[in-house]
Amino acid sequence: MMRKKLVAGNWKMNGSLAQNRALLASLCQQLPILSCEVAVFPPFPYLSQASELLHGSSIRLGAQTLSEYREGAYTGEVAAGMLREVGCSYVLVGHSERRSLFAESDQAIARKFLAALASGLNPILCFGETLEERQAGVTLDVIKRQVLAVLACLDGGSWPQSAILAYEPVWAIGTGLTATPLQAQEVHAYVRSLLNQGGEEAGVAEVRILYGGSVRAKNARELFCQPDIDGGLIGGASLNVDEFLEICRAAT
Repeated sequence: MMRKKLVAGNWKMNGSLAQNRALLASLCQQLPILSCEVAVFPPFPYLSQASELLHGSSIRLGAQTLSEYREGAYTGEVAAGMLREVGCSYVLVGHSERRSLFAESDQAIARKFLAALASGLNPILCFGETLEERQAGVTLDVIKRQVLAVLACLDGGSWPQSAILAYEPVWAIGTGLTATPLQAQEVHAYVRSLLNQGGEEAGVAEVRILYGGSVRAKNARELFCQPDIDGGLIGGASLNVDEFLEICRAAT
């Protein structure tokens, strides 16, 4: 099974109208026809701008989070339908910074995941362990809890083909540390086995699992060559045109 790789650029809380215009113009101009898929995830206020700038290009648009609610008196929240209306195809769910800084629970993340699916968005479920959890030898236990919390909410316990997963070891985000390709592959293979508990090997073989933990041009190719790593969730490097383009090329 040859899964199409995805390189997803999470801008986090960065950008401005001028910076976004320059960055996206360069990406649209320089990004050749690649065999991988590319998506960018700007902050909420810039989604409409990015949607207009990306019109006619092959680059997909995503949001960094969403509300579990469809509409109503939820000040500061953004619904999945709103994201679809401004042109989003993807949405991150359960990013480690949402879990740690904003206390999003496994249960709340599962509800957001379902809200994304219900509105036709493709959710990217983020999961991963802290340094303390890795040192304690409970990495796979933590990941099992995070993934099964969502899997348990799905009809029949089957992972939807449109949904993606992203392993982001918390200890490797923004630290310059990176899981070795073999460390990352071990987790990705384990997650694929979790999804296959229902015995649907063919469907699970098509599910994409990204790696997100200080991916750079210098290590992207080796990471992406692993059999169960299907691209990257890129943080800071996605704000640098040359670096991001090199990562995209590595995914081909």
